[in-house]
Amino acid sequence: MRQIVEVIVNDRMQQGYRYARTEAFGQGFDPDFQPELTPAQMLSLGVFCGKYMTDCQQEFPADWFLAAKLAPRQPDCSLNYFGVRASVPLRVWIEKGWIYPDDPRGWFQWYCRYYSGRRLPEEDRRQISRWKAFRRHAAQVVKNCNPGDPFCRPKQRQALLQWAYDSRDL
Repeated sequence: MRQIVEVIVNDRMQQGYRYARTEAFGQGFDPDFQPELTPAQMLSLGVFCGKYMTDCQQEFPADWFLAAKLAPRQPDCSLNYFGVRASVPLRVWIEKGWIYPDDPRGWFQWYCRYYSGRRLPEEDRRQISRWKAFRRHAAQVVKNCNPGDPFCRPKQRQALLQWAYDSRDL
């Protein structure tokens, strides 16, 4: 029997937001969604200049943050695995309509909550579709770089990491 856990979020971007975890952590994924990295792996590799999850750690397992590269004050892109900024400001995501009200931080917040067991069928389909479309960047790295050359297209490689694609060995 599956246990349903209710989560109440109180952080800088959401107050009193509630959702249910209906799947076990890291299980029950849509067959079209096969991320190569877990949220904990992404945080330990360095993503989003270390500023993505600094105020919402209580929502997720403590072990996700043991090796996380987080910036205490200002974004620090040297914390990113490839040492470069590979994302646009949140306001751009909002302007383009990429932000869903339940996940005001965007795709990675959706992924962390999905990985944790939350399911929102319509939004899950939308985000999985966006994730699948992002794979085109891996094809560009493979097409334009020598295998294993981490200095070729570091911005694309960093962006791929931020979408749970492991671009370190492309």
